[in-house]
Amino acid sequence: MMQKIAMIVSGAGLLVSWLYGELWGLNPSWLAVILCGVPIAWAALKELIHERTINSDVLVTTAIVAAVGIGEIFAAGEVALIMMIGMWLENRTVARAASALEEMVQLAPQTARVKRNEEWVEVSLAEVVCGDLILVKPGEKVPVDGVVSSGEAAVNQAALTGESLPVEKRSGDEVFMGTINTNGVIEVCAQKIGDETTFAKVTRLVAEAMERKAPVQRLLDRWAAWIVPSSLTLAVLMYVFTGDLVRAVTILIVFCPCALVLATPTAIMAGIGNAAKHGILIKSGVALEQIGLVNALLFDKTGTLTEGKLQVTGIARQSHQEPEDVLRLAAALEIHSEHPVAQAIVRAASERKVEIPEAESFLVHPGNGVSGLLEGRELLVGNRRFFAEMGVGTKELEHIQKEQEQAGHTAVFVARDGELIGMVSLADRVRVESRETIDRLHLHGVGDIAMLTGDNRGAAGQIAKQAGVTTVYAEQFPEAKYERVEEYRKRGLIVGMVGDGINDAPALTSAHVGIAMGAGGTQIAAEAADIVIMTDDVSKVADAVQLGRKTLRVIRENLIISSAINAAAIALAMTGLLGPVGGAFVHNATSVLVVLNSARLIHYLGQKQKEKRKTPPAGLCESCTITCMGKGTCELSASKG
Repeated sequence: MMQKIAMIVSGAGLLVSWLYGELWGLNPSWLAVILCGVPIAWAALKELIHERTINSDVLVTTAIVAAVGIGEIFAAGEVALIMMIGMWLENRTVARAASALEEMVQLAPQTARVKRNEEWVEVSLAEVVCGDLILVKPGEKVPVDGVVSSGEAAVNQAALTGESLPVEKRSGDEVFMGTINTNGVIEVCAQKIGDETTFAKVTRLVAEAMERKAPVQRLLDRWAAWIVPSSLTLAVLMYVFTGDLVRAVTILIVFCPCALVLATPTAIMAGIGNAAKHGILIKSGVALEQIGLVNALLFDKTGTLTEGKLQVTGIARQSHQEPEDVLRLAAALEIHSEHPVAQAIVRAASERKVEIPEAESFLVHPGNGVSGLLEGRELLVGNRRFFAEMGVGTKELEHIQKEQEQAGHTAVFVARDGELIGMVSLADRVRVESRETIDRLHLHGVGDIAMLTGDNRGAAGQIAKQAGVTTVYAEQFPEAKYERVEEYRKRGLIVGMVGDGINDAPALTSAHVGIAMGAGGTQIAAEAADIVIMTDDVSKVADAVQLGRKTLRVIRENLIISSAINAAAIALAMTGLLGPVGGAFVHNATSVLVVLNSARLIHYLGQKQKEKRKTPPAGLCESCTITCMGKGTCELSASKG
């Protein structure tokens, strides 16, 4: 607010000076010199003393001091005001300080239900010690790293490991702090608490990455590093050879064109504004510059290249069964379960308008499946382990399940009266725009594209193939993703990371530019990232890269325009045809050209209508990946790929 007031008062002072000259023996232009020039000079002094760097502030300060030294107060004030306007425009694009660490701490469980004196009591995490027995109910977060001592449950580890499917946990299995128990009740023996947990390690990685991530030098400041010495040298030579101090000072003023100051912030503001209209939140000008320079992009899988939720991808059935019958029977039992797999089956039945009958009885077998009675006949719906325990088609099922796992699918079998009648296949489906996005990124010069995921190699390979990604890193925990980003950085690449979960936060922070899928992602990812895609459309990543590259081109054009006019003005100043005030007016004309050139970015992405690929009905896949059962056939959606 104070900066805006200073600019308004300075502008008024310059206007009065232009119209009336001095008032009561004092030039009103001094208002601009003091209110705008002094802060710029102070910033330049701090940069020289503390950072020992020469930036655009040093260049402008030199011009202001030189103009004041020869009594050209109006010229000095005009340069100071326009520089301040440029700084104000740029500051408006700077993001608020990220609160990623604070958000991560809030996401961690704060209490635990611990067994003390044969009773379950709720205590703070600070009171939990290694060896404590902890009860975790459905919907609750696991408060420690430990081992399941009893009970069975499906635990959603996506936020921490990136695995797309809930992991079945039973006695002897590891669980991690911050993961969510989706169903079932488990007792966990605490092995790591507090700072020793995997969740705490992720937090530390984010903190280290934020401290290590050095601020990027602005394109304008890189130009200033050679412009300042050049202008000083030329001005000194002019004074030495001509003895004309006015010419020397005019060179200093002209060598610091206002257009040069406005070249970057006006283009950045136009680019960020255009991105916002298209659902891309770019937090700073540096982020927009960096996404324009990126030549390597690492993608998280779940929720980024894929939709992040289970979908029914196919139905295999025996020859005497209809696929709708298999789905109907499975949904009849699964409708009573809260398991994510069950919810996906029920959702598919509903989307295909399959009437779901009411089961006469229902029993959950945690970690295995469900059983019940329908129309007087016994139904079983579950995994291969469950069917093996019930003595149904073990060898046949084992072969089918292995093929499903290699394809990255989950197999749910259906049996009636002890006879296997079908199978429902589920998987996290690739977004329809993923392959197009990868192709566009290659077209825009992003040569290195890889996928990082916590899933197994089989599932990761299938998803990568569908998305058009050739480099895949599977079974990647948060620390491993962070290390992958570091590897790419050490190779000298400008690295972008695209993710949506807590497990991606360290990598997002470590990358030159982090991009978060904001619609379905976590707040942590959005806070840690430099750019947030506000929708579930991953093609916006390619839009951001395209816009970043165009913005850099416009900035360079602005610098060339201002430099060309600057060169002509310097020549006129050296011959004495252009004085300090005339040089200041040259700034204005050049600034108008720069602003108009930057304004082209406002409509760059446009309101283009993208041709939407038709999505398969009822959430089923586009390509056949289901092995036919026995002499039966595989029934997928009507529209195969």
